[in-house]
Amino acid sequence: MRVATVENPLRLAVFISGSGSGMAALLHHQESKPCLHETALVVSNVADVSGLDKAKAHNVNTITIELDTSISGKNERREAHEISIMEALEEHQIEAVILSGYMRILSPLFVQAWKGRLLNIHPSLLPKYPGAHAHRDALADGATITGCTVHLVDEGVDSGPILAQSQLEIHPDDDEESLSERVKILEHKLYPEVIDTYAESAL
Repeated sequence: MRVATVENPLRLAVFISGSGSGMAALLHHQESKPCLHETALVVSNVADVSGLDKAKAHNVNTITIELDTSISGKNERREAHEISIMEALEEHQIEAVILSGYMRILSPLFVQAWKGRLLNIHPSLLPKYPGAHAHRDALADGATITGCTVHLVDEGVDSGPILAQSQLEIHPDDDEESLSERVKILEHKLYPEVIDTYAESAL
């Protein structure tokens, strides 16, 4: 297995579905210092999202691979979609995948092919509040502490091995929007730091 170096950094693909704020934070981190990883490709499953423009502004290759609705059968559509993504990853010699606001659940087909090389950040202190509504669930539960978790992805939902967490207090007047904005600040700091550590030890 090769060792990532500043001269030959780990080649990352970042998966997005929207504004790409976490991806932009990672790009700024990579540009701010000598780094053992680089974003070689940004993949979106939604066309024309602002995250693609952010990536292009940093001269990063982008690709949009939408679900092909002309294919009949949910499983067949999903498999064809992920095979197209994996072909793009191979073409760009990607070594690890970073999920950053990617709003599709990846199938076991993809996860097994990329296991150990597939990272995600989730806006709660896992195992608490997995799934798509972490902030709503934390507030409904009356939680006083929340945060974010970087983990390796497995076949479950937000259930893979935890790499790192960062936490903050929930304010009495927090709603989903204010809590989301404050947790994003943590995410944008923690994720690049964990990827630094991952690049030092993964390969």
